[in-house]
This record gives sequence, structure tokens and C-alpha cells, in this order.
Amino acid sequence: MLSQKQIKNILAKTDILSESDFDKFAQEAEASGKKIENYLMEKKVITPLSLYESAAGYFKVPFVNLKGQTIRKDILFTIPEPIATTHDLIAFDGDSQEIKIATLNPDDLEIFEFIKKKTGLEPKIYLTTPESITDNLKQYHKGLKAEFDYLTKGAPKTENGKEGEKDLKKLAEDLPVVRIVDTLLEYAIFQEASDIHIEPEEKDIIVRYRIDGILHNVMILPKNAQAGIIARIKILSNLKVDEHRLPQDGRFKITGEEYKVSFRVSIIPTFDGEKVVMRLLNEKAQILNLEQLGFQPRSLDLVKRNIKKPHGMILVTGPTGSGKTTTLYTILNLLNTPEVNISTVEDPIEYRMPKVNQSQINPKIGFTFATGLRALLRQDPDIIMVGEIRDEETAEIAVHAAMTGHLVLSTLHTNDAVTTLPRLSDMGVPSFLIATTTNLIIAQRLVRKICPNCIQSYNLDKKLIEELNKNLNVGNLLKTLEKEKAIVGSKNGLESVLFYRGKGCKKCNNTGYKGRIGIYETLEITEAVSDLILKKANANELKKEAERQGMMTTTEDGFIKAKNGITTIEEIMRVTKE
Repeated sequence: MLSQKQIKNILAKTDILSESDFDKFAQEAEASGKKIENYLMEKKVITPLSLYESAAGYFKVPFVNLKGQTIRKDILFTIPEPIATTHDLIAFDGDSQEIKIATLNPDDLEIFEFIKKKTGLEPKIYLTTPESITDNLKQYHKGLKAEFDYLTKGAPKTENGKEGEKDLKKLAEDLPVVRIVDTLLEYAIFQEASDIHIEPEEKDIIVRYRIDGILHNVMILPKNAQAGIIARIKILSNLKVDEHRLPQDGRFKITGEEYKVSFRVSIIPTFDGEKVVMRLLNEKAQILNLEQLGFQPRSLDLVKRNIKKPHGMILVTGPTGSGKTTTLYTILNLLNTPEVNISTVEDPIEYRMPKVNQSQINPKIGFTFATGLRALLRQDPDIIMVGEIRDEETAEIAVHAAMTGHLVLSTLHTNDAVTTLPRLSDMGVPSFLIATTTNLIIAQRLVRKICPNCIQSYNLDKKLIEELNKNLNVGNLLKTLEKEKAIVGSKNGLESVLFYRGKGCKKCNNTGYKGRIGIYETLEITEAVSDLILKKANANELKKEAERQGMMTTTEDGFIKAKNGITTIEEIMRVTKE
């Protein structure tokens, strides 16, 4: 759809409507809660055809009206359905050199570049009407349905009505199945998804992507595609194609010119069939530095100071998917010099690091974190990274390694930095060892960043301020914001503070968010904290001491980032609520 500013410029340039008349209609449209484009059509000021023909002249691209046209199937399917639907475009003609694309947004250069790389054809861009796009998107479903009907009719059955292994392998190699699975994988890479969920329902299959930590529906596929798609993924992952009753795990890689992505596959039987979840790990992803991760200056100093210590433990905590491993890899990258021997024991190895000895645990053969860690200690390491401290045995070995002159990096599942200390006690680690070996604890969450292309400022409404007052100590929060120079003066409360959010645009799929950043709290184990650990102080006493030392909580860090236009208040509340 065209933006309000674009419509105003188009109508003024073609003398359809003066700027003052447009502004009058825009006010009326806003008052009635309607989009300006729909309102002008309702008032018969413009027709879709006249608006988009004029827009074509404004964008300096040709216009095409595709209403009622039938597009050749091979041309239509050149652009995968999820891309066509998300970006409002259709391939309607072409030859061996170029592909003609009708779109509503000729400025969507990023997607045209993706299509060029995927097809090897030069895109020729045309403008069309929303009606043309909507009508022609229906042709995808007709084409797919016909192909799947053919597939299921041709899928041979064994005597008990189940597909045999050979039949499933044959099904997995059929062109429509291969094309759909390839599209799902490629589009997930393009959308920078972290996970793909393929979920069987009673009558269809739902495909969802997790993008920036949130699941989004991508497409609904017919039920009769289920067997072929799952068989295809099993073949790619080197799994047993005819095993439907037990969970299976596998992995495979896809390599392109600009990406090398590893897929971790988990398949589990559910009531309506097998559910597939694929985790995407971009092996070409650049390791970030600590500043890019989002550490505030004081936290950054604490981390840099503590990673220079020759021994002790640095622990990163937070729930699953909070970016703990990324933080550890970033620290490892800083420590990775020719003078030290770095060894890791991980589950799984998410990123390959040069000059680092990485080993993958395998519980099936008895290679656990504890046995891996024991073996590593005989490998003359200076720095050890343990993927996760899950049990008493691993905790005990990690603490002893830190005590005997090694720098140990690891993760734990706790809600904040302070509760990590009692958690180690619960795992049977003596207080005196916790006090003497722990150097630093980092607790973190990931929040979505505001899309820079549609950011806008606003003041909080009374309802949200009341909710914040109920859930947070707003007075302390304002003092922290003032201390960190995020605001000047805290007397007027949150009402006077300007915050930001994303309006939603094509670049961010209308979510208002693009990318993620960490919010952190960093607890240094000072003498005062050590004394409290030795006295077996509870979490509240430890928290008071941490605050006295000036530790910023994840919520406070989040509010500073919200005030600076990096994220939103809603995101902070979403990820920090207990």
C-alpha cells in the first residue's frame, strides 16, 4: 500500500487534488478511523485504477492491470508464495533473461535483489492495483492444490494403509514437495528467523517462523502435503523416514553465496502427526563486540576487568533464548589469543571459532558435560567454556577448575544475577568455594529493537503509567535514569518523559521492530558480597548489597534503552515480568 505522504504527492502532482483539499480529507479519514486511500475511494474522489496509474508515473515505472488474468504456473511459482504474500508482488511474465514483477511498492529494492539472486533473472518492475495482487495470489492455492492432489493420488500405500520407506522417499523427491521445503528454508533465512515450526492440525499444516523471539504465522499448507514435507526434512537430516512413533533429532546445512546456515532438526509425534521444529544457526554470522551486545558503560568496565583475571568463574544467566551463548562467544573471542589454550564442551556447538578446541556432548554414549569437563582438565587449558551447568557434578568440577587456576565461563538458568548464588548452593557447592571462585555474574534478556525506518516518539498514557506504578518502583527507576543522564530531572514523573515505538512498515513486516539487543545486570563478587555468601545470606540481603554497589537491574537497563529510542516500554515489560 502507498503511504499517506506518497498519495498526497501523487494527487498533487497529477492535479487530481490540491494539498489543502487532501489535508481536509486526511483529517476526516483519521476522525473516522479509516485509511486515507480507502476514504478517498469511498468518497469517489479517486478510483484504484486512477490512483495507481498516476502512482506509476510518479515512481517512473510502467503500470499493468492484472485483474482477471491467468498467469502461467511456471512463471507464477518463480516467486515463492510466502514472499509474494508478504511483499504484495506477483511474477506475471518473463523469459530466459528477465522476470516481470507487478508490485504495490516499487521501492522494495531489498526483495527485488533477493528475487534476482534466487532466480538468476533480471527483475522488471511494474506497478499494479491491490485488487490485482489479491486476485492473483489466489492462483497459488489453485496450483498447489492441483499438485498436491496429484501427489496424494499417486502416493502408493502398503497393505496396512501406511506409506512404506521406499514410497516415502519417492514422495520426498517429488518436485512440489522439494520446492515447498526449499522455499520454507530459504525464506526463513531471508527473514532472519531463528526457528521454523511445522505443526500438523486436524485439517491442515501450519508453518510459523520465530523472528526476533516472536512466532509469526507464515503459511497454511494442505493436510495431504504432510507426509511428503516431513519425509523430505527427514531425508535432508539423515533420519529414519519410516519412524513415526519416536522423537528424532538431526541436522543439515544449506550453503549459499551469502550464507552458510546449519539447521538443527527436532521431530516429535503429536496427535495429528509429526511436528517439526528447526533451529537456524548462521555459521557466517559475525561475532559481535561487547558494545554491540548492548552493555552500558559501567557494566562494560566490569566485564572487561573480570575477563582479564587469570582464574575464577564468569557465569551468564537467563531463560532459554536470552542470548547467553552469544555473550559467551563474544567474551571468548576477546580472550582468543595465541598465548592461551581455550577448550569448550557444548550442547550443541552453535558457532565455529578458529583456534578454539570445541567438543560436542553426546549423552547417548556417556559423554556428558561432567565427563567432558573432566577430560578437558587433562588437556592443559587456560580457559574453559562449559555450555551449561545443569547438575551437581558439573557445578563441582567447574568450581574446582576455577579454584585451580583456570578461567571458567558457563551459563545457568536463573531469573537474575543475585539468585545464581543460592542456586549454586542448592547444587551442593560449599559457600566458601562460591565466595572465592566466582568473579562475575551477568543476567540477561533479549528485547526487540525499534525499526529505524518507522520510529516515532510519544508520551505514555495514564493507563500505562498506572500499570507501571503497580509493577515497578518508578521512583527508583527515574533516579537511575537521571543518574545515567538518560533524563534531566525526575520530579515530573514518567508523564513528561518522551519514549519511542515503531509505527510498522514494509521493512519490519509491520511489527515496528527489527533485530534484537540485550538488557543486562552485572554483579561483581566484591569482598562485601563474598562475606554475605560466607554468612549464607538470602537473595534479598544479597540484592540490597548489589544495589548499594550500584548494580543496575535488567529493567533499569531496559528503561534507559527505551528512553534512548532503542526499544519500547512494552518490550521491557514483556521480557522482565516474573
